[in-house]
Amino acid sequence: MDSLLLLCARRIIAQHPLPTLPPHPFPVLFQVAFLDGRPLVLQNLVATWPFTELHFQRLVGQRELLRIHTRVDCIQAVIRGVVAQLQRGLEESSLDSSLRVLNMTGLPAGNTISFSTKALAEACMEVSEHQQEFQRRRSKRHKGCSRAATAVATLQPPGVDVHTDLSVNGDSYEILHDALQVGADGPLRLKCREFEGERISASKIVTLLESLDPSCLRRVDLRFNDLGLTGLLKILPHLSRFPELRSLKLQHSNVHLQHLTPESAMRIRCVAKQLGMLPRLQELNLRSSRLSWNLHKILCDLQAPLESLELASCSLVPADLDFLSQSFHAPALKRLDLSDHDFSQSQGLLEPLQHLLEETSASLLHLDLLECHMADSHLKVLLPTLLRCSRLRFLGLYGNSLSMAMLKDLLQKTLELPDLHLVVYPFPVDCYKRVPPGPWWKLLVEDKELFAAAKAEFSQILANSGRTNLDWTCTPLDCRALDYFSL
Repeated sequence: MDSLLLLCARRIIAQHPLPTLPPHPFPVLFQVAFLDGRPLVLQNLVATWPFTELHFQRLVGQRELLRIHTRVDCIQAVIRGVVAQLQRGLEESSLDSSLRVLNMTGLPAGNTISFSTKALAEACMEVSEHQQEFQRRRSKRHKGCSRAATAVATLQPPGVDVHTDLSVNGDSYEILHDALQVGADGPLRLKCREFEGERISASKIVTLLESLDPSCLRRVDLRFNDLGLTGLLKILPHLSRFPELRSLKLQHSNVHLQHLTPESAMRIRCVAKQLGMLPRLQELNLRSSRLSWNLHKILCDLQAPLESLELASCSLVPADLDFLSQSFHAPALKRLDLSDHDFSQSQGLLEPLQHLLEETSASLLHLDLLECHMADSHLKVLLPTLLRCSRLRFLGLYGNSLSMAMLKDLLQKTLELPDLHLVVYPFPVDCYKRVPPGPWWKLLVEDKELFAAAKAEFSQILANSGRTNLDWTCTPLDCRALDYFSL
C-alpha cells in the first residue's frame, strides 16, 4: 500500500501545469513521476530543479527499481529538462540556474546506456549550438558598447557536469566524438565513469579516450572489437592517463597467444608492461582470449593483486591455474570466472582448480563455473573445497551435467555458507524426458512436471532451513550477478 506521502505526490503531479513548489517536495515528486512513467512531469521538474545536484539512482532508490522501471522516454525527459534549464539560464541573465551536477551513472546495462549516451551527446551539441547562436545575437546587440559592457554581456553561466557511463558503437561514434570535442568547455560537460566500446576500431577508441576527462574514469570495457595484440598496443598506452582506472575488460578481443612467433612474444611483453603501468588496476576480463601456457606472461608486470579476474573461454591449461594459485593475486581474488573450461578428468584441470580455490578461499565472493563439463563425480571432489570459501555470495554452475541428488546435496551443504545468496544451478539431468533416437537437438526435452517437483523440493529445503534469502535459480540471464564495484 502506498504511503500518504506518495499519495499526496501523485495528486500534485496529476496537475497540469505543475503548481509553484518549494524545494523540499522535488525529490519525492521525481521518484513518483519516474516510477509512474510520467516523462513530461519529469522534464518539468528537472527544468526547475532547485538543488545543485540531481543524482538519478539515489532519487529512484533501490537499484532493482531502477532496473525494472527505467524507460528510455523517462531518461530522455531528464536530459531534456537539463537542456531547458541551461537554455533558460542563457536567455535570462537574471536567472541563476541551480543545477550544477547531473549524475546518470548506474543505469541498467545494455540498450538503456546506449540510448542515454546518444541522447546526452545530442544534448551537448544542441546546448553548444544554442550558446553559440545566443552569443552571436548578443554580440550584435552590444556592438559599439564599451569593452567592459561587452565582457559582462558575454559572461557564461557555470553549466552542468554530467557524470555518466558511456556506451559507443559504430552508429553512435560520430555524435559522441563531436560532443566530447565541444563539451569540455561547453555548458553541458560529460564526465565519463565507465566507458564501453563495441565493434569499433582501435584508432577510434583512442580518439575517444583522449577526449575523456581523466579524473573520473574507473572502467574501460572493450568488446567484440577484434583488436588482437596490435590493437591492444595502440590502446593501452592511453589508459595510464586515468588515475582512477580500476577495471579493464577486453572481452572477445581476438587476443590469441598460442603458437607464438618471436614477434608476437615481444608484443606480449609490451602488453604486460603496459598493464603494469596501471597502478590501481584491480579487475581484468580476458574472456575468449586463447591464453594456453601464457597467463603468467600477461599478468607478470601488474603492480598490485587483482581482485576480479574473468578468464572464461580462455583455453587454460593446468600450468596456468598452477601459476595463478602461486601468484599474489590468489589470496586477494573476490571474483573469479573460469567458465567454459573442461574440468572433467580428461584435461587435468580439476586438481589445479581445487588448489586455486584453497588459495582464494578467504577472499572469494563470486565464482562462475558455467559450462565446465562437470558431472556429479567432479562436483563431489570439488565440494569440500567450495565449502571452505566461507565468504562466498554467488555460485554459478549453469550448464553442467548434474543430477537432482547432487544438486540437493549441494544445496544442503552450502546452507552453512552464511553469505551465499544466489546460486545459478543447471537443469537437472534426470529432469529430461527420454525420447526415441533422432537428431541430437531432439534428444534433450525438458520434463516440466519433473522440474516443477524439483524446484518445489529445493524451495522446501530452503524454507525448512530458514534460508529463504538464498535464491536458487536455473535462469542464468536473470541471475543478477555481482558487479565488481558492488562487491
